[in-house]
Amino acid sequence: MKRVSRYHDGRHLGRGAAFAVLVCANVVMMATASAPSPIYPLYRERWGLSVTMLTVVFAVYVVGLLGALLTVGSLSDHLGRRPVLVVALLVAAASTAIFWTADGIVSLLIARVVQGIATGTATGALAAGLVDLSPERRPQLGPTMTAVGTSIGMATGAGVVGVLVQLTSRPDAYVFPVLTLTFVVLAAVILRIPETRAPRAFRLASLRPRVRVPREVRPTFLASVPALVAGWAVTGLFLSLTPSLVSNVLHVRFGAAGGLSIAALFLANSVGGFCSVRNTARLATLLGAVLLTLGAFGLAVAIVVASPAVYVGGSVVAGLGVGLTFNGSLRAISAVTTAKSRSEVFSAVYVISYAALSLPSLAAGVAAPSWGLETTGYLYVGFVGALSVAAALQAGRSRAHRPTGDPMRTARECEPHSERTRC
Repeated sequence: MKRVSRYHDGRHLGRGAAFAVLVCANVVMMATASAPSPIYPLYRERWGLSVTMLTVVFAVYVVGLLGALLTVGSLSDHLGRRPVLVVALLVAAASTAIFWTADGIVSLLIARVVQGIATGTATGALAAGLVDLSPERRPQLGPTMTAVGTSIGMATGAGVVGVLVQLTSRPDAYVFPVLTLTFVVLAAVILRIPETRAPRAFRLASLRPRVRVPREVRPTFLASVPALVAGWAVTGLFLSLTPSLVSNVLHVRFGAAGGLSIAALFLANSVGGFCSVRNTARLATLLGAVLLTLGAFGLAVAIVVASPAVYVGGSVVAGLGVGLTFNGSLRAISAVTTAKSRSEVFSAVYVISYAALSLPSLAAGVAAPSWGLETTGYLYVGFVGALSVAAALQAGRSRAHRPTGDPMRTARECEPHSERTRC
């Protein structure tokens, strides 16, 4: 099945403009995912919630997301990128509308599940669409903007809402109406992007929950797992527990501190993603894993000595590591996929990633009432550090055994037409 190549027909946006629209959609979707985190302490005070319940609110988002990834995550391979993205954006608008009118824990849980479903539905289509629309001479730009757009969105959502938390007791009354309107506008604009994946025969059996990675992709995919898990696990720590750690363990009373700490991680993540472009995918993963190890050590020290400055430093170093490892992993995996299975493979990547995002943080939330936030945080970053060491060793072995150039370049050389073929 060939990619659609006509980008200027009077009805559709050009290729470059369509690429920019997908980048914006990815950024806004990810900003919405991190926006509730700085508000969690306010929700806790407003409705008398526990730390454990807050991590449950965080975790149900991932339940909805994984459910969508496992069922409709590869739907754009069958129906096309555009219709799947339009539906996903409208569902996201529904989730922010529920946040806007939330009046208790039940509303929060429903909003987070719906938000997860929207993100899971859009994730594979966005990642595949960005690869499809990448400039011919810069094929690595698609996976790069997928990774960097994710981190920029997370930083923006957490940072902006963190500032609003300092300025008003009802930041949710401002941020969620704006996000609802933004999603509706984006859905309308997506209708004008060119379709890069022509629809093909679709059967309901395709919606059966499954994770499938083609045989030729599995070695690269499995080699990327330690780095993916380490990076997304530290992300889960920041999105679920950092606002509470900053106020209760580090004793920072500045209301915006929790959101700004999350923003620092994701801004550094963005920098790491851009820096990775200058290196091969394997070298980016290796450097990122080393930085993740150092960052986890810094976070552990900060929790032990209750130092906000050290915590910020550890956040920045860990964020650089997350950006490098995630971008390197996506580029390596993208290089060995074809348009036929690309959305499905990216969905599998995000199943691993979001499981790593939610399960450790949920376990930490359950443990915190018994062990205390300080001990729980220390053990959490120790877990991330151990995974980071494993990822560095795996990346080092990969470089030693396969000292060739950037796989994205190799894959591009093997793609003489619109569809990639194996050499």
